[in-house]
Order: sequence, then structure tokens, then C-alpha cells
Amino acid sequence: MHVVFDDLVSPAQSGSRVWLDLLVDEVRPRVLESDRPRQVVWSSLWQSRPEDRVVLELAESGSDTALTFTLLASGEVPDDSKTGHIRKRINHLLFADLRFSYGQ
Repeated sequence: MHVVFDDLVSPAQSGSRVWLDLLVDEVRPRVLESDRPRQVVWSSLWQSRPEDRVVLELAESGSDTALTFTLLASGEVPDDSKTGHIRKRINHLLFADLRFSYGQ
């Protein structure tokens, strides 16, 4: 669980385990809050929604780490299309790119 926490707080920018591969319309998130090893709060990944936050929660699940996220939208609620895009991108970053960086 500590390894996942560390990767969420400081995604590798070089080396063999780079996983935070952002799209053109995305920016590297800043860590706004953290509670080791259970929670990390990121700033928005989207320039068009700079006030949004992504809450990442970690829990032990046997020998694995369970990871969930919650988008906290500030201001105008994103429409269904934008919500779908955000959900898809966070799912891909966390549950494909990050996960596969561990060799699974």
C-alpha cells in the first residue's frame, strides 16, 4: 500500500515505471493533501476545470491495495460528456497505466 501511495504522491517522470502519461488537454496534478498511507488529494488534471479535485483513497485488500477515486467538482457541474471523459481518463491512468507499471 505504501508503494502505491508513494506513486500517487510522486509519479515517476522518468525511468522504467513512468505511468502518468497525460493528454494534451491535461496538466500534472499537484498534491493538495495527503494522509499517509490512506489518502491523496490531487488538484485537477484539466485546465478547463482548474478548481476540481480528485480524492484518491487506499485500503488494504489482502496482499493487494484497493484504490478508489472521487471527483469533487467545484463551480459548474460537468455535463455528462465531460463527466464520462474525466471518469474514463482517471480510470485509465489509475487502473491501467499505474497498475500495469507494477507488471500485472
